[in-house]
Amino acid sequence: MAMRVLSGLEVLLRDGHARVDGRRVGLLTHPAAIDRERRSAVDLLSADRRWALVALFGPEHGIRGDAQAGVPVETTTDPRTGLFAHSLYGATRVPTEQMLAGVDVLVVDLQDVGVRYFTYPATVVGCIEAAAARGVDVVILDRPAPLTGSRVEGGCLPPAQRSFVGVHDVPIRHGLTLGELAGLVAAERDLPAPTVIRMEGWRRGAWYDETGLPWVAPSPSLRSLDAVLLYAGTCLIEGTNLSEGRGTERPFAWIGAPWLDAPELAARLERRRLAGVTVRPVTFAPAMSKHHGLVCQGVALDVTDRDALRPVELGLALLDDCIGLSGERFEWRDLAFDRLAGDPAVRDTLVSRASLEPIIARWRDEALAFAQRRARHLLYGDDGLS
Repeated sequence: MAMRVLSGLEVLLRDGHARVDGRRVGLLTHPAAIDRERRSAVDLLSADRRWALVALFGPEHGIRGDAQAGVPVETTTDPRTGLFAHSLYGATRVPTEQMLAGVDVLVVDLQDVGVRYFTYPATVVGCIEAAAARGVDVVILDRPAPLTGSRVEGGCLPPAQRSFVGVHDVPIRHGLTLGELAGLVAAERDLPAPTVIRMEGWRRGAWYDETGLPWVAPSPSLRSLDAVLLYAGTCLIEGTNLSEGRGTERPFAWIGAPWLDAPELAARLERRRLAGVTVRPVTFAPAMSKHHGLVCQGVALDVTDRDALRPVELGLALLDDCIGLSGERFEWRDLAFDRLAGDPAVRDTLVSRASLEPIIARWRDEALAFAQRRARHLLYGDDGLS
């Protein structure tokens, strides 16, 4: 029987909640925050008289989702509600006292992707900290972990490596909903725990396209579930001068550079016999970002078995082979790469052309240890019950 998941937004609209009813609400949101009829959280919450929506807040890409990665977003007035739409990806990345003035509760409705690099968790943690300092409650309307909540992959993050693309000590693919992740971070940093309005009917082993909920890209380049899955590994390419496919029809699935030999790169990756993915040569010219307008040679990655694919290990293998073919033309964006990998030993290993197996083995051990550490913060089981 098909799964029917109710998002936290839908549960709130059906039942109300003591933390929200009768209060002045600030809403941190974006275009993927919709109900199953594709109506936006902004429109639904502003129309409901059980509470008063008084302010909007937007993460990276903005409330309307039209800003590309890394592009600062301006604070504006939302044309549909007339409310201030405060940017948390511009002059500030945390709500200021002025932004929170007149707000009793900050409601968060964001579709996270379950990957450490994604910036929404950092925005939420910043909101929890700022709200706690000003006596404002935080309520998270939970949504599914798109890549399932049962798979964990990649190494954890030492505190020294924390950044906006790595807000806490979790693996690259952590398998937590945003509500679970926020609860874990709050507990481990001694912050006030946010109230999580839980989904109904979600099972940890479910991929997003099994939930019955409509898919809306949580950022401009994550247009499909396969793109999110590949992003868990190929986002590491952002820390180099290779193109990760931004500005093409298949971001994070087309990887290349003007100097690469596409057939040879594909052949090297094929010899690795990576599970769950096929590799073929491709030529593309990005319409934006790195190598804008230049013809790049590279590979197209096509997911064939998402349960078997280990995207983080795929990303490491891809980097290893690209470096081997690039010679002196390959360049690191040192700080960016180390923040993404969360482990300087990764770059050292790739530079020295040493085997990646010790890192992969260590990361597998760290992922297993994290799976045990996160257990008490899980809000959902395999049967969909909380």
